[in-house]
Amino acid sequence: MNVKEVRRLDRVIIRFAGDSGDGMQLTGDRFTSETASFGNDLSTLPNFPAEIRAPAGTLPGVSSFQLHFADHDILTPGDAPNVLVAMNPAALKANIGDLPRGAEIIVNTDEFTPRAMQKVGYATSPLEDGSLDAYHVHPVPLNTLTVEALKDFALSRKDAGRSKNMFALGLLSWMYHRPTEGTEKFLRTKFAKKPDIAEANVAAFRAGWNFGETTEDFAVSYEVAPAAKAFPPGTYRNVSGNLALSYGLIAAGRQADLPLYLGSYPITPATDILHELSKHKNFGVRTFQAEDEIAAIGAALGAAFGGSLAVTTTSGPGVALKSETIGLAVSLELPLLIVAIQRGGPSTGLPTKTEQADLLQAMYGRNGEAPVPVVAPRTPADCFDAAIEAARIAVTYRTPVFLLSDGYLANGSEPWRIPEADELPDLRVRFAQGPNHTLDDGTEVFWPYKRDEQTLARPWAIPGTPGLEHRIGGIEKQDGTGNISYDPANHDFMVRTRQAKIDGIRVPDLDVDDPTRSARPDTSGDGSGDGARLLVLGWGSTYGPITAAVRRVRAAGGVVAQAHLRHLNPFPRNLGEVLARYERVLIPEMNLGQLATLIRAEYLIDAESFTQVNGMPFKAEQLAVRIQEANDAR
Repeated sequence: MNVKEVRRLDRVIIRFAGDSGDGMQLTGDRFTSETASFGNDLSTLPNFPAEIRAPAGTLPGVSSFQLHFADHDILTPGDAPNVLVAMNPAALKANIGDLPRGAEIIVNTDEFTPRAMQKVGYATSPLEDGSLDAYHVHPVPLNTLTVEALKDFALSRKDAGRSKNMFALGLLSWMYHRPTEGTEKFLRTKFAKKPDIAEANVAAFRAGWNFGETTEDFAVSYEVAPAAKAFPPGTYRNVSGNLALSYGLIAAGRQADLPLYLGSYPITPATDILHELSKHKNFGVRTFQAEDEIAAIGAALGAAFGGSLAVTTTSGPGVALKSETIGLAVSLELPLLIVAIQRGGPSTGLPTKTEQADLLQAMYGRNGEAPVPVVAPRTPADCFDAAIEAARIAVTYRTPVFLLSDGYLANGSEPWRIPEADELPDLRVRFAQGPNHTLDDGTEVFWPYKRDEQTLARPWAIPGTPGLEHRIGGIEKQDGTGNISYDPANHDFMVRTRQAKIDGIRVPDLDVDDPTRSARPDTSGDGSGDGARLLVLGWGSTYGPITAAVRRVRAAGGVVAQAHLRHLNPFPRNLGEVLARYERVLIPEMNLGQLATLIRAEYLIDAESFTQVNGMPFKAEQLAVRIQEANDAR
């Protein structure tokens, strides 16, 4: 028997691409799950059209799933795939520009018909005209092989051909020594009500594995060892950003000893949170799918008034519709989490693509002076901790809080260490129980706007508690009593007090990754001390690409510091001190410079923007080039 060569690699980037109906997201998800169970570090980038069923065989209809996995710590889905699985001519043409020379291309030759190639502008077959000579091309008739593998099943040729993605998954699983048991179990569970379909998919998956084992075209397979040194000890699972965020909300509800209430209206890419939370009634979770965005946040605010940990989820256009009720929550001073999963805008924009362009909307998108804290996770797994942190701020300071994720984090995934319960913060709150103020005549009364001296939070009074009756509504309140007030001096006082409450929120100091400088501030006053001259400052999902880029610059001998903001309102108290240490500050953002605008206004420094708004995350290499340019400039 001919034993095939096995090569060891430290990392691989694979992209599955095909029509939106070819099951590329499912294929990528299954390969990711098996890779996670094997113990590799990983990062993923799903990319798909906004249409439910985009035109078949067209460039706009191409769906892809990119997975980067390694035997060491990684931070991004990778800049360029080492392997492309192209299910049709459109998938090849849409993705060929991202491939480096020498990359492997597995092509479904059955789909390269004259009509299909003409549809995407191929005058001649790229499989025959030499245009792919720079790559290692593996022509595989996936449709034919799948149909042949399933000939013993009572399926039409069309139905059998639908399992070609499982054949491709089996082939790639063989190439990279991925486990198979989990996928077979998944298929039998997914199609439990259609056992014939389940077994057909399992058969196609196994046929793909066997094809790789026996065909001469694949003479080499590859091993990527588990990333044992990348992970602290613990129990891990693969998790997407939306799933981690959902779990973080559930954990926050349990730690606060409050029922969790979600008022939501479906919108891409936030809908998965509604789907997930609806599964967990056993944890005291109630979900309400409202008729529109306004009703959704209205119900959530009502739940907050009633003593729940209240959440509403949405994306950019939905935030606009919710803005009036967010202002009401500011006036009522009730805890409410507004989870905004950012996407490309304006208006409907790019529903399935990512962007960071809602920061200023979260900061200022309401009438009047209506300050709201803003928290942003930096990785898919970090969405869990960010959700708990947003809940801490909301219940401690009695305020609505924005939790700003984005489509890249929401749909991407990575390994996540499941925390122990005793690692989570205690978020329990004390509701008002009785009178809290004594009038001049000695009468004890309840004042709904009498504040905690440390947090400036007002009491949280549950409706129906005897003696705690009080007015609510959007008209300005009188300090202390909560009575309606049009007094100019009172309005000035209440506006400034609400702002002071947000400004006074305690958030952790900003950590700076600067190997050349101590944590102590530069005492020279001009940033001229020893160490890095350039600080790269980011927020949200740019963390992975920025950190990967900084590593590249340092590996090439460059000296650069990095810091990443989780809290965007209020900023960490030491941020001004940190910025003063460096001659230059570079801020990469997936918008036109919104954080840079805030930094310039608040700290009067000439922060430099590096921006991108193409619906895709930054690539580490493009950031590394820009960082090096900024570092070299004098």
